Amino acid sequence: MKTFLLPHKFKSVGWTLLVPSAILGLIHLIFEPSFLVINTKLFAFLNDQFLSETGYFTIVEANLSNTLLGIFFIIGALLVAYSKERTEDEFIAGMRLSSLLWAVFVNSVLLVFAFMFFYGLAFLQVMVYNMFTILILFIARFHYVLFKNRNQVGDEN
Repeated sequence: MKTFLLPHKFKSVGWTLLVPSAILGLIHLIFEPSFLVINTKLFAFLNDQFLSETGYFTIVEANLSNTLLGIFFIIGALLVAYSKERTEDEFIAGMRLSSLLWAVFVNSVLLVFAFMFFYGLAFLQVMVYNMFTILILFIARFHYVLFKNRNQVGDEN
């Protein structure tokens, strides 16, 4: 099976983007948006603010911190998830595929849970976090399985 994976060197770049953006994102989440404010004017295809007129193809003033943290997190997570391991073989490809299937399944279970028990703005907030969960689950599961496998191989020697 032919897969598209980036060279291994991109993994370190991914971790360099992912870890700081995750930490800053958590701080931003805990201490509210006042912790990091980067207000600037931006182009928007659609601007639909609460109690204001909907604007199409317009310039808006917005806090860029959420956008930057989200972009850096997603790019970092994609680089980590789609970079080859030092030794990429069929066994690792199988672990990668099973981890991805596991992440999609767990993410779907979490979505069903959210549909059943979250409503209103809380549901919208859960959906925003859900944009990141599948990548987080995949990375966590894949590296856990790699770690567990390397320890089992080390124990056999």
